[in-house]
Amino acid sequence: MVSGMETLRRLLAAGLFLMAGSASAADPPALAGPRPPGGWLSEARFGMAAHDPWSPEAGSANLAGLLLFRRPFLPASAPAALVPLPHLGFSASLGGKTSHVHAGVTWQVDLTDRLFVEGSLGAAFHDGHTGRAIPAGRNALGCRALFREAASVGYRLDGGWTVTAGLEHLSNAGRCNANRGLTNVGVMLGYRF
Repeated sequence: MVSGMETLRRLLAAGLFLMAGSASAADPPALAGPRPPGGWLSEARFGMAAHDPWSPEAGSANLAGLLLFRRPFLPASAPAALVPLPHLGFSASLGGKTSHVHAGVTWQVDLTDRLFVEGSLGAAFHDGHTGRAIPAGRNALGCRALFREAASVGYRLDGGWTVTAGLEHLSNAGRCNANRGLTNVGVMLGYRF
């Protein structure tokens, strides 16, 4: 039987493989701004985050990745900001703390041609501690499956590249005995397809 940590490692490896393959197959656009329709992948991001700097798990960093997929539909009369982009992502602790994979939807609102904000909702699965006896220096997360919310601000660079800074919070919303939660803050470099 495959352990939870091994499953998480396999999911992280698959996500990195998809991101690397998608990035190498695309032709870079000439300018920033709205992209023409086509293909299933909207953007791939990779970056670093401070691992829950306000918790017992503080003091380490995470590698993070995110795949944003194209909107499954966009009615002609609806603003794009109202229809979310599906996403898959991961956050892998470099300090042996809690890592997770996540999926959900992301709303993206353009403030200018280059500046945008995002909000995300979804679910996450982690390899952290869920029992009543939590070792020192670890978060009590209560459940294996958690809710995930995220917010970020981004900037579109030339050549299809983006940079985003944001935070994500994972919590069981009181569904389990322990609910310390987990909050990561970081920056990501992305490429739009």
